Amino acid sequence: MSTLVPLIVALPLLGAAITLVFGRSPRLQMLVSAGTLASVSVIAAILLVVVDADKPFAVSVGGWPMPFGIVLYVDRFAALLVLISSIVLLAVLLFSIGQGAADGVEETPISIFNPSYLILAAGIFNAFIAGDLFNLYVGFEILLVASYVLITLGSTESRIRTGSVYIVVSLVSSILFLAAIAMIYGAVGTVNMAQIAERVAQLPQETQLVLHLMLVIAFGIKAAIFPVSFWLPDSYPTAPAPVTAVFAGLLTKVGVYALIRTETQLFAQNSIDTLLLIVALATMIVGVLGAVAQAELKRILSFTLVSHVGYMIFGLAIATPAGVGATVYYIVHHIVVQTTLFLAVGLIERKAGSTSILRVKGLMKAAPLLAVLYFVPAINLGGLPPFSGFIGKMGLFEAAAQVGTPLMIVLIGGGILTSLLTLYALMRAWNLAFWREEDDAAEIEGRVGYLGNAPAADEQQETRRIPAIMTIATGGMVAVTLALTVFAGPLYALCDRIGHGLLQPVNLVQLESEADG
Repeated sequence: MSTLVPLIVALPLLGAAITLVFGRSPRLQMLVSAGTLASVSVIAAILLVVVDADKPFAVSVGGWPMPFGIVLYVDRFAALLVLISSIVLLAVLLFSIGQGAADGVEETPISIFNPSYLILAAGIFNAFIAGDLFNLYVGFEILLVASYVLITLGSTESRIRTGSVYIVVSLVSSILFLAAIAMIYGAVGTVNMAQIAERVAQLPQETQLVLHLMLVIAFGIKAAIFPVSFWLPDSYPTAPAPVTAVFAGLLTKVGVYALIRTETQLFAQNSIDTLLLIVALATMIVGVLGAVAQAELKRILSFTLVSHVGYMIFGLAIATPAGVGATVYYIVHHIVVQTTLFLAVGLIERKAGSTSILRVKGLMKAAPLLAVLYFVPAINLGGLPPFSGFIGKMGLFEAAAQVGTPLMIVLIGGGILTSLLTLYALMRAWNLAFWREEDDAAEIEGRVGYLGNAPAADEQQETRRIPAIMTIATGGMVAVTLALTVFAGPLYALCDRIGHGLLQPVNLVQLESEADG
C-alpha cells in the first residue's frame, strides 16, 4: 500500500504535464483532469481505510535514508484531508467545465486553467502528506505559484490589483516560513518533523518559543487568522467563481493543517494555548462583524471564512484529544460547506448579473432550485441543528466546557455569538436576494448600510445561461454537506481517533525510524 502514497502528488503533476501538452484539445484536458482527481480520490479512500485499521505510512522517496530523503507521511488526518480535498476539487472542476462551455475562454481559459488547477491540487496534496518542513514549504510554493495564475485569470484590472496584494502577502509568509526552517535546522540539525519533535525539547524554552512563534506567524498568514487576515476579503471575491470556491474551501485549511501539526507534534511541549485562544476569539468576532457589515455576497462569505477559521484555532488551543478531534471534524465541514456556498453564489451571479444584495432580487420565483442550493449550506454554516455545522460547534463547545477555565467560557460565548451573527448575515442576504420583490428595491437600498464593496461589485453584468453541469456540480456538493450530517456518527468517531493520534507524537517518531531503516 505504501507504493500508492507518492501517486497522490505524482498523478496531478503528470496530469498537469499532459494537459499542458494538449492545450489545443479542451475535451482531452477535461478528461485528464477529471480522471486524475478521481484517481486521487480512490487512492485516498483506500489509504484512509488502511491507516485507520492498521497504522500510518511513511515512505522515503527515492530510497534515501532519513533525514537525507524526502519522507511522505500519511496518517488518518492526512488521508482524510486528501480525500475531502480531491472530492471538492473534482466537483469544482465539473463546475468550471460548465462555465467554460457556456462562456468560452474569457473567464477560465481552459488551456491555462487545467494545468494550473492540477498543479494547485498537487501542491495541496503534497502539503498534507509532507513529512518534513522543507517539503511542506515546497507544497506551499507549488500551490501558491498555481494560485497566482488562477487568481488573475481573465486579466481584468480588479483581478490584477487584488492578485498583486495576494502575491505580496503570500511571498511575505513564504519568506517567514523559509527563515523559520533555516533557524530550526540551525538549532536541531534537521527539518524532518519526526526528528524535530524529538530534538526540539532539548532546546531552552526561550529558543523554542522564538522558533514556535515564527512558524505560527507564517502559517497564520496563510490561514488568515487575526490580525493577519486583512488580505483575504479583497483577494478572493474578484477571481472567477470556480477559483474563488477552491481558494475559500482549501487554501486557508492548508495553513490550519500546518498549525495543527506545529502545535500537536513539533512544539507540543512549548504551549502558547492562551495566546491562540485570544487570537481565535478575535478572529471569530472581527470576521463575523465584517460579514454583517457587507452587502456583497462574495465579501460576506469571505468574512465568514475568516471568522470560522477562528473556530478551528479555538479547537486547536483547547489542546485535548476531544478539542482537536472536533477541530478536524469542523475543518472537513467547513471545506465542503464554504466551497458549496461560493459555487451557489457563482450561480446567483450568472442568474442575476450581480452579487450585491442591493441589486439582486426576486430569485425565489425566477430560480427556486437556486434558492435551495444556497439556503441549505447557509443554515449549515450558521450552525442550525441538526446539520454538521451544529455538530462541529457543539463538539468544540463541549471540549472547551470540559476544560472549564474562565477563558474557555468566554470563547464558548464568542463562538455562540459568531454563529448567530453568521446566520443573520447569510439569512439577510437570502431574504433580500430571493424574497424581495421589485417594488421593495428602493426602500431596501436606502435602508441597508454596509462598509465598502468588492472591486467591481457595483457593476451590473448581463445575466448568463446556467449550464446543467454547473447546477449538478453545486447540487452534488450540497448532497455532500448533507452526507456530513447523515454520517456524522462514524465521521466524528474517525475525527476523535485522529485527535487522540495527533497528541501522541512518539508514534510518528517510531514510524519515521522504520521508514529510515
